[in-house]
Amino acid sequence: MKNIKDEIIKKSIELGISDIKFTSIEIEQAAITRYQHWIDSKFHSSMHYLENNFEKRTNVQLILEQAKTVIVCALNYYPGDYSTNNKDFGKVSRYAQGKDYHITFKNKLALLAEFLQEISPNSNSKVYVDTGAIFERYFAEKAGIGWQGKNGNIISPKIGSYFFIGIIITDVEFETDLPIKNHCGTCNLCLQICPTQAIVSPKIIDSNKCIAFWTIEAKPYQEIPSTIADKNQDWLFGCDICQEVCPWNKKFAKVTQIQDFINPNNSLISLTDIIQMEQEEFSLKFKDSPIKRTKLEGLKRNAFALIHSKNSKT
Repeated sequence: MKNIKDEIIKKSIELGISDIKFTSIEIEQAAITRYQHWIDSKFHSSMHYLENNFEKRTNVQLILEQAKTVIVCALNYYPGDYSTNNKDFGKVSRYAQGKDYHITFKNKLALLAEFLQEISPNSNSKVYVDTGAIFERYFAEKAGIGWQGKNGNIISPKIGSYFFIGIIITDVEFETDLPIKNHCGTCNLCLQICPTQAIVSPKIIDSNKCIAFWTIEAKPYQEIPSTIADKNQDWLFGCDICQEVCPWNKKFAKVTQIQDFINPNNSLISLTDIIQMEQEEFSLKFKDSPIKRTKLEGLKRNAFALIHSKNSKT
């Protein structure tokens, strides 16, 4: 299957995919146990969907019968840095500044899966971009896309950690790639800098303490706890603090070539504009944006909490 693998890699480069690796479908029991412990510890907070489909999550062949290979793709989304001087504005996490990655990345992976079908006509594949019960980060680390950093993100020695992970599960058996060494070493900057101490230990994130959880995943009716809101000075949607301090991002993050992910108008957003925004304007402005996930009510909640936090520090 070496020739087919080379063809797939070549096609992925043509599609603008940042990296691609291949691994087997097996999942170590230790990884399953760690995940179960994370769930049992309630570190997933109200994201109950992470409890669902546990059997599928731990057995890829329940997703695709006769599956043999997990093809792991990385897509760089880093839009660059931006000025943060204006206290009347809130920051948006870099992953959410452009077009919804579910659309952009899945289209690329669908084309890659179609190409695989062309060169291996009897094959079957399924494509996932953060939408299924799959251990994406586990497979990314196992395949050698990068290693899991202490902030939980996969870190690539080529592009840092500002990238999306996409998965193609296929019943074609490929030669597998090898994991790479973890290069975090003794660095603990991400643990030290997190304002809410959401990284409770290396690779273990307590969503109940995470600014990103509260400004993205929490339902609009969930009020942000003061213990979180008071320590958030900047972020309207998401949080990149633990990535910003990572030496690997400072050294290797490079601006994406995917124009869909670059939208300076969404890097900093006026808090006053959000407070005054009507549903029609919200739906239009964030039509193809990940920001729509939190709904207008949730974004207003975030804006009010951020205004209060900023004012209390002046």
